[in-house]
Amino acid sequence: MSELFEPIKVGNWDLPQRFVMAPLTRNRAGAGQVPRDIAVTYYAQRADAGLIISEGTQPSAVGQGYLDTPGIHTPAQIEGWRAVADAVHAKGGRIVIQLMHVGRISHPDNKAGLETVAPSAIAAPDQMITAAGPQDYVVPRALETDEIQGIVDEFVHASKSAISAGLDGVEIHAANGYLLHQFLAPTSNVRTDAYGGSPANRARLTIEVVRAVADAIGANRVGIRISPAHNIQGVLEEDAADVAATYGALVDAIAPLGIAYLSILGDPASALFQDLRTRFGGPVIANTGFSSVTDLAEATAIVEGDQADLVAVGRAYLANPDLAERWKTGAALNEPNPDTFYGGDAEGYTDYPTLDA
Repeated sequence: MSELFEPIKVGNWDLPQRFVMAPLTRNRAGAGQVPRDIAVTYYAQRADAGLIISEGTQPSAVGQGYLDTPGIHTPAQIEGWRAVADAVHAKGGRIVIQLMHVGRISHPDNKAGLETVAPSAIAAPDQMITAAGPQDYVVPRALETDEIQGIVDEFVHASKSAISAGLDGVEIHAANGYLLHQFLAPTSNVRTDAYGGSPANRARLTIEVVRAVADAIGANRVGIRISPAHNIQGVLEEDAADVAATYGALVDAIAPLGIAYLSILGDPASALFQDLRTRFGGPVIANTGFSSVTDLAEATAIVEGDQADLVAVGRAYLANPDLAERWKTGAALNEPNPDTFYGGDAEGYTDYPTLDA
């Protein structure tokens, strides 16, 4: 049997294999951004992932970007996630919640008119989908220096709420052009205070968030996702030396904390990826499927080639609740339907058949 199916210890969790379910935005939260009963079914169906990383979930009302994404900052949201956690655990799985503050990737219409904040008053390019249709991103308000601690506090509150709900931990989203990534990149962060300018200063907020969350819920329940030089949503990192310095400063600062894992979106064969992996010294998850589907052959090659310890798998898990069994036995896979990725109800969400069905 391939190394991909060997168990591995990651943080607080004993995982049955070396591929995990990647975070997948599905836009199906109910009133008050509470996970619905249908989400309970969806995540429980995929408990054989060993470790589920939830869809991006806002740590505060201001942190919401897209329509119908769940939160983890109100009592009702906590109870919604408790039902999810209980269902996943009943099926023998583990689930961590991805904490995603979107920063400038938002529109007031999607969050009851609340303002949009970011490191600097620079609007993102392109448009946001709202109930009224696509609208230009607004110019965000640059956070004042004395407000930065409030962002850290939001992540801590959300992390404590996740543990209160019975979830197994959190993944801090510092990738894909969202708030923490906006602080990391020189094109979206033109601050001149302690949180801008140098690579170390731009990494400061993310470091402070990871430290505070690790202190609050235990480092072995905390992961972080980064996407160096991903160049998405106007968050551009095009100077290779600056990228190496920024992410080197970040990883060097968090490595001594002993957090559960570092998830890197990028090419696991690249020098930058391997440098960050070495600096981190703990379990590293490779995420290569942002623009292409990660299949069994690629996941196997990454793990057996010692390019990463684990692999995050997205669309294959979306369409195959029992993906581990299918990959292990060589069974055919269901094909995901892109028309049902975002929004809706059961179709394309909980109706993909298992092998037993």
